[in-house]
Amino acid sequence: MDDLEQAILLASDSPAAAAASPAVRAEALAFCARARDESPPPSLLRVCLSGLASSPHVQVHFWCLQSLHDALLRRRLVLPDDLALLRSSLLSLAASSYSASPPFLRNKLAQLLALLIRLDYPHLYHSYFLDLLPPSPPQPGPTDMFARVLISLDDDLLSQEYPRSTDEAADAMRVKDSMRAQCVPQIAGHWHAAASTLRTADPGVAAVALDAARRCISWIDVGLVANDVFVPLLFDIAMSPGSAAPLAAAAVGCLSAVAAKRMDLRAKVALLRSLLAAQQGFGSADSGLKMAPLVTTYAAEALECYRKLGSSDPDGAAALEMLEEVLPAVFAAAESCENDEVDSNSVLEFLSGYVSTMKAPSEKQLGHLGRILEVVRVQMLYDPVYRGHLDVLDKIGKEEEDLMAEQRKDLVALFRSICRVAPAAAQLFIRGLLVTSLSSAEASVEDVEVALTLFYRLGEAVGEEEIRTGAGLLGELVPMLLSARCSCHTHRLVALVYLETVTRYMKFMQEHVQYVPHLLGVFLDDRGIHHQNPHVSRRAGYLFMRAVKLLKAKLVPYLDTILQSVQDVLGQFTSMDWRNNDTKSSSSEDGSQIFEAVGLLIGIEEVSPEKQAQCLTALLNPLCRQIESLVMDAKAQGLEESSPRALSLQQIIVALNMVSKGMVVRHVCAHIILIFMQAKDMVEFLILVNQIICKLNTSASDILEDVFPTVASRLSMILSQDAFSAGPASNTEEMRELQELQRTLYTFLHAMAFHDLSSILLAPSCRQYLETIMQACVQIFVRLVKDWCSNSEDKLPGFRVFMIEKFATGCCLYSVLDKSFDLRDANTLLLFGEIVMAQKIMYERFGEDFILNFVAKGLPGAHCPPDLAEQYYQKLQGNDVKAFRSFYQSLIEKIRQQENGNLVFR
Repeated sequence: MDDLEQAILLASDSPAAAAASPAVRAEALAFCARARDESPPPSLLRVCLSGLASSPHVQVHFWCLQSLHDALLRRRLVLPDDLALLRSSLLSLAASSYSASPPFLRNKLAQLLALLIRLDYPHLYHSYFLDLLPPSPPQPGPTDMFARVLISLDDDLLSQEYPRSTDEAADAMRVKDSMRAQCVPQIAGHWHAAASTLRTADPGVAAVALDAARRCISWIDVGLVANDVFVPLLFDIAMSPGSAAPLAAAAVGCLSAVAAKRMDLRAKVALLRSLLAAQQGFGSADSGLKMAPLVTTYAAEALECYRKLGSSDPDGAAALEMLEEVLPAVFAAAESCENDEVDSNSVLEFLSGYVSTMKAPSEKQLGHLGRILEVVRVQMLYDPVYRGHLDVLDKIGKEEEDLMAEQRKDLVALFRSICRVAPAAAQLFIRGLLVTSLSSAEASVEDVEVALTLFYRLGEAVGEEEIRTGAGLLGELVPMLLSARCSCHTHRLVALVYLETVTRYMKFMQEHVQYVPHLLGVFLDDRGIHHQNPHVSRRAGYLFMRAVKLLKAKLVPYLDTILQSVQDVLGQFTSMDWRNNDTKSSSSEDGSQIFEAVGLLIGIEEVSPEKQAQCLTALLNPLCRQIESLVMDAKAQGLEESSPRALSLQQIIVALNMVSKGMVVRHVCAHIILIFMQAKDMVEFLILVNQIICKLNTSASDILEDVFPTVASRLSMILSQDAFSAGPASNTEEMRELQELQRTLYTFLHAMAFHDLSSILLAPSCRQYLETIMQACVQIFVRLVKDWCSNSEDKLPGFRVFMIEKFATGCCLYSVLDKSFDLRDANTLLLFGEIVMAQKIMYERFGEDFILNFVAKGLPGAHCPPDLAEQYYQKLQGNDVKAFRSFYQSLIEKIRQQENGNLVFR
């Protein structure tokens, strides 16, 4: 043992190891590994037990315990005599003065005992817990050791918070059942005695004992803890000012475990009632601060009982009463963000669940919603410590901003729920925030930012029509927002959220034009494009461009004022040093959008041509003079690609491009040209339009809506059925151009759908072409079935399955069952004919696979009677397409009548 002891010391963090060379330490490690892995199990057992009994070094004790644990876990120790010796030695060690050893040794001994219990109890040795259970009155050492064994057993086997194998689950059930039958009442009595006896003498050990109790409450008889003796003691420890913090937290943990105990709902209501009666003032704010986990768990359990039992059930109504009694404590816990004991996720989950139960909130519930809104506000506040970092947005500020954005997701969802349930209460709360934060010179950056953020989020919850008309309190809040000027505006966070919030409510100005000057002031003064922070200034330029697009003609009376206000900003854009990192922008908002806004303003149709010419001259002359000057200098001194002159020229070109982008395009000539385009010309035109769609997305909606009817009309003429008729010319160049145009058309339609422009098809001027397009889409799938699916093999794996499982039921059944599919409309009947033909083709190519899915699954899923499904199968097999079409139309109408309009699939 002496050589092994020396090797262990050299291989560990002992003073001897610090003085040894790396080679000596490596040799010592190898020696220890051989002793552990190659020694016969009986020899290893005796060496380890000898080391535990005689060595004065903690490093040796730890190695011995770890080696025994490994040998036991790997089933190297299996002989009954060896196991009996190990068991008696460890139990003796646990009961001796070993409880005074360092915590890491006590934990390792507890882990080893827990493994023995898993392997032996109760079939080989049934007295583990009775042997380990400390005598009364409890002493700190034995109590601590016993608690650590229970905690290790929970961590390694009993707890259901970790994934367990089948064998582990079976072992856990065996141990729990045996403990319940043998010793759990004695153990529960020990917990109570330890808590009451040691709470003052050794609060740390008392806390460990209660932590062990908390872990076991979920699977023992709850009455052993939830009784008239134990519960008052736990409340007294939790609420007593003299209780040490770890001990108070352990008591709260036990009470929370009691409240969360799974049981019958009515028994749970009785349990919750007993907890409420055991502590006077349980629902007070003081309880919320001192027992945050308990009040949160209690409220969540009461809410669950109310949800499942309902308000009409006496126990359900009682659960709601108890819930509302503890709500003040929940709110106090939620608002104490600095309290590490508060699990904000659990609080938010409960509050969201509580709000979701409300349909028409009562006055009392409206008061609760006000408190919940305050909780949301408090938890959304930035820490003032990061104020400077968030202003300059350095690395620390960026990390804090990202962290807060993630943290606010659940809070925003809760806020939206409240806006849906009680919109008036939400608006009233926002008004209070805005009045307080925007009118007070002492309001902090954090308070102003969160008030504006919540007002912005309110705009997401209300409809566009409500914003436009100023419904509710919006008619008061939006003007208040527009006129707000506070010292916090200089801070980047406040300035940005202020501009975003104003933009959110811009539609208000469409109906209330008297506030347009206020809106212009926001964007054009030091709150917007003249803000001291360049990032804010650029964002303001982009948002101003959006305002111009929205309001257009309403800004014409202010054209001169606007141009005068932006003149200096326009000049700065083309003259600043773009090599400077401070002027670089990581986004597309580089400040050029202000030129697009000016172009939009000048190009508004309500502006006379003379005025447009005057404004363009005033705008372009300085740029032209600047170009001439730069070109002259370049001729004299040369021009390098990255020189300031080259960069200035580049920025001027960008500015000119943005001005032209903003100018309104006159479409009359485009319509005339489109009418005379042939197939090849239309291909090139559609490719160009596709590029515009991909670049501008929804920004291209206006121009696309204007030209689409002409495009669709011309395409329908060029791609008529006669154009594709078979004949001698079917392989000519003209035919290939028609096929290319057809492919490009499909790409064009896909681009419209993918870039959120499909609403254009529903516009009054375009709707007449919708049925033709839908008909063409069905024809595409039919053609693909013919080309790709033969009886022998499929050219595209998975396409057959898609057609049978998705297209057949989705397009051929559910879409025509939808009430919006009007079978009285002539164009719709043409589409219906294509859908009928598609079913015939799929039956020809897919056979019984199609029948099995459509007849056996699709039609029953749409509540089609079995006799009609059988008739469908017979008609489908026939050769008379007209008869099948007539039958299928009657089938659809019968299912619709049967469902009385309840089938809505789109």
